[in-house]
Amino acid sequence: MRKFFRIFFLCSLLTAIFTVSAYAAEDTLKVGLRYGSDALATANLQNVTGCGWGYQVGYFDSARNFVALGEIDTNEISMTVSGEVGDYHVQLGDVFTTWEEAKAAAAAFDGGYPVYLNGSYRVRIGAYASKTDAAAAQALYVGTSWTGPDGAARPFDSSVVGPSVTGVTVIVTGTQTILFQFDCSGAMNLALHPMWDGGKAVTWFKGYKYYGDFEYLRTTGGNLSVINVLPVDDYVKGVVPYEMSPSWPTEALAAQAVCARTYAMRETKHKSDGFDVCNTTNCQVYYGLNKATDQSDRAVEETAGLCLYYNGKLIEAVYASSNGGASEDAKNVWGSEVAYLKGKIDPYEAMTTIPNYQYSVTFTLSEITNILNTKGYSVGQVTNVYVSALTATGNVAAVTFEGTTGSRTITGERCRTIFNSVYSGRTVYSQRYTITGGTGGSTAGSAATTGGSVSLGDSYVISGSGSVGRFSGGETYVITGSGTELLETSGGSSGPSTSTSGSITITGTGNGHNVGLSQYGAKAMAEQGFSYEEILHFYFTDITIEKVG
Repeated sequence: MRKFFRIFFLCSLLTAIFTVSAYAAEDTLKVGLRYGSDALATANLQNVTGCGWGYQVGYFDSARNFVALGEIDTNEISMTVSGEVGDYHVQLGDVFTTWEEAKAAAAAFDGGYPVYLNGSYRVRIGAYASKTDAAAAQALYVGTSWTGPDGAARPFDSSVVGPSVTGVTVIVTGTQTILFQFDCSGAMNLALHPMWDGGKAVTWFKGYKYYGDFEYLRTTGGNLSVINVLPVDDYVKGVVPYEMSPSWPTEALAAQAVCARTYAMRETKHKSDGFDVCNTTNCQVYYGLNKATDQSDRAVEETAGLCLYYNGKLIEAVYASSNGGASEDAKNVWGSEVAYLKGKIDPYEAMTTIPNYQYSVTFTLSEITNILNTKGYSVGQVTNVYVSALTATGNVAAVTFEGTTGSRTITGERCRTIFNSVYSGRTVYSQRYTITGGTGGSTAGSAATTGGSVSLGDSYVISGSGSVGRFSGGETYVITGSGTELLETSGGSSGPSTSTSGSITITGTGNGHNVGLSQYGAKAMAEQGFSYEEILHFYFTDITIEKVG
């Protein structure tokens, strides 16, 4: 009993402290879990740990400090904009100074609950499907009085309020019991801080466990964006075991942790969405704690706060699964020179087992034609496809497509992505590949020396009499080192007659964009005894590893 009392007192003390003060998280990151077309009309939350159960409700100020308004002592709650409860409510005319006053006033009415409305506390009663139903409920209180938080009798003064395009209602999950409403006209967003017992609270959302707090951003009239707000290192603990197998060597996981932390601290592309990074491969995969292990957590803790810098600035710490044997300059993939993203031959990937490291896909020329057409690169019916340039490390720098109405050369990352489409159902996984089946480009030699055919439709010839004119067909001879030979032609001015019913095969190694860290390369280096610092210095040129800030 004495032990129980001490625990109860500690929990009560912690709760009181956090209710009256702001909760500040150092190096706080906002992670979009559901947003845009994936935003939710109703978002469930379950507190896994804590002193008893429940959450503090509040909002984040401009410095990302959590400002507590009050407490909800229920473990399983749902935030909703519609569908679970009615949109019309009876609202008291009284304005209250504190959460405690509003909660006490709400307790005086069956179905009453506190509301935080544009910076002040109010009380509402019930939830009704129509204004008429709400007015009927309101009429029951006309001419009555109630006892206020100060113990004095107050006349019942109220109005009927309707749907809000920015409001959020908190209910007990699976019921229509309203616990709280928050509506600051979009100026601030509802936030929830799971109450805790001195350790880190863990919360369930959509089948995944998360550290940290939750914020619910509602664009006018829309659904709820769900945002996880937490210290950056807690976020990294939810990235590493999804971007790498948590069973890999600790030094590889540590290299991944530093990359993930650097990426998150630098990323800003989701600023307009109300958060820093998303939880998909558009940023980095983040699904909380489900796959975390002691080993993956240790890799984050041992590199706590460390990021990659070049000339004093955070780098773009990009990474991919494997580079196929050579990484690549960012310029040759994305078009811009980046001093620390330089390609180099990678001898390490060959030292470990990499699933599906080699790939081979075949496309018919008709399929290639359809793919190009859907992507806006039409050259008519495709007649030939070939690698027309390589980088210094042997990756593909350019692919040329020849067709009945012209040709098109594709460069950079499009050399990989141009082939990938829902239409074909096949994927070219890297920029390190060869193409067979095409007749090759100018580097393949002339038709006279290779036995291939050429189009002379736009060619000019010198006749036996010495006059010059457009070639119009017929037998054509060329003078070679071994004498005069008949040249095989495709004939006429109608353009190439190379068959469009052929196919090409692309054979390659690796998986990803080839720039920056190779994850399997990091695994291989760790298996060979390299430290995470050595791994990072190999894949990123002239960088430093420093504490963030």
